[in-house]
Amino acid sequence: MFREMRRKKQLLSHTAAEEILMKGLTGVLGVSGDDDYPYTVPVNFVYDNGTIYFHCAKSGHKLDAIRKNHKVSFCVIDKEQIVPEEFTAYFRSVIAFGKAMEVEEDDEKLKVMRLLNQKYSPGLDEAGEREIQREWKILCVIKIQVEHLTGKEAIELTSIS
Repeated sequence: MFREMRRKKQLLSHTAAEEILMKGLTGVLGVSGDDDYPYTVPVNFVYDNGTIYFHCAKSGHKLDAIRKNHKVSFCVIDKEQIVPEEFTAYFRSVIAFGKAMEVEEDDEKLKVMRLLNQKYSPGLDEAGEREIQREWKILCVIKIQVEHLTGKEAIELTSIS
């Protein structure tokens, strides 16, 4: 169902790919947007136990697209170093494919919001709890159940890593 990577020497292990998802700060969500044009948007996220989570408003382009077609892709760039004299870039990235859906259960939604708070505002637990409660009614949490994950790094980095 999913294509194999052409340059297998650059393939990261599943564990290394998951590590990138754990530490990454911004991911790019890809959906099938209006009139089937691809729509990509950067989002802050957390990765937990094979699932990518992010939050958004209860309406908007990405949510409309997910409701229309829940198959999505998600990309995180871990390293990007331009090497002008070699006419290349040294990079490390992952791409995940999966099905996105709204989180319906309040317990799961709260868990995700707390994970996001810990990741992006460490040490601000009490303030984070107040912010979560203040925004709760207008908050939508999306989860992507990862079905396929690949990581790739520049061949130049494979000898360094």
